[in-house]
Amino acid sequence: MFRRDPINELVGEFNRVQDELNRLFGGVRSAAGPAGPALNLWADEHNVYAEVDLPAFDPANLDVTVTEGNKLTIQGERPAPEVEGAVWVRQERPVGRFGRTVTLPVLVDADRVEAKYEDGVLKLTLPKSEAAKPRKITVS
Repeated sequence: MFRRDPINELVGEFNRVQDELNRLFGGVRSAAGPAGPALNLWADEHNVYAEVDLPAFDPANLDVTVTEGNKLTIQGERPAPEVEGAVWVRQERPVGRFGRTVTLPVLVDADRVEAKYEDGVLKLTLPKSEAAKPRKITVS
């Protein structure tokens, strides 16, 4: 005997509609998700570090800027793959332009920022501004 579960059927139908909408509109992100690729950010005494996941990305299509001393912006574009004669079954990897701006915890020296792209990860070293580094004060 087969027993119907209307809730599971409704959830399954909702998932199918969501998959179709994502396919048609290029995988729209939810408002709760980040507005760009995943990013890790941490700091030590001298630098702020950032790592951004950008798999299969052309570094020539990246633009990294620091403004106001503490606003890091990463912009880029991943072109849509052209697969001749194919019909997409599922397309979850985002394509098109993206932009991500984060506020850094301290001022950084934008002239000394280093950026490397390796193994699909953009790695940034952002030296702290001298004004942002802790200073030992001698008490007399």
